[in-house]
Amino acid sequence: MAVLFLLLLLLLQISTSTYANIEGDALYAMRRSVKDPTNVLQSWDPTLVDPCTWFHVTCDSENRVTRLDLGNAKLSGNLVPDLGKLERLQYLELYMNNFVGTIPSEFGGLKNLISLDLFHNNLTGFIPPSLSKLSNIRFMRLNHNKFTGRIPRDLTKLPNLKILDVSNNDLCGTFPTWGSFSKLTEESFMNNPRLEGPELMGSVGYDDRDGN
Repeated sequence: MAVLFLLLLLLLQISTSTYANIEGDALYAMRRSVKDPTNVLQSWDPTLVDPCTWFHVTCDSENRVTRLDLGNAKLSGNLVPDLGKLERLQYLELYMNNFVGTIPSEFGGLKNLISLDLFHNNLTGFIPPSLSKLSNIRFMRLNHNKFTGRIPRDLTKLPNLKILDVSNNDLCGTFPTWGSFSKLTEESFMNNPRLEGPELMGSVGYDDRDGN
């Protein structure tokens, strides 16, 4: 019995170490991809097995990353797809930086994400439809960027969405008014010069696969 217990404990330690390496590698990929003039990521040392010791990273009792707090950190560069490997991440706070490029579709794999805060950056491209997989998301703030294209209709299926803000972008077409969007006000969509207004369900044929 004691041997079985020790074996299970060893397997748990190996599993925890494996996840720590995967998540540490994902975070370090971000550090390599961005410019960090004030050295807020200086503690992100890839020689340390456990990224839970790094500043601005919060973990749960099993040493899995649950929170990344890098708002207003003067970071610039691209968002890396590797962040999509942080399976237990609940809060991704990257607001008020100078991130450019697109939101990686891999962010749709953040199945435990509660809050996605990317506002006040210089992100471009379409809002990826893969964000509709974030079934636990409550807060999605993408305002004050340079997003284009249409709003993915599958976002209306997010069961827990409370706040969506895509204002101050360059989105086009109309915005839906059903599903989780039925409780949103027009302030969520304001200051998109090419956005025409609300769309009644079923009134317009729609295909958002390529954002056109």
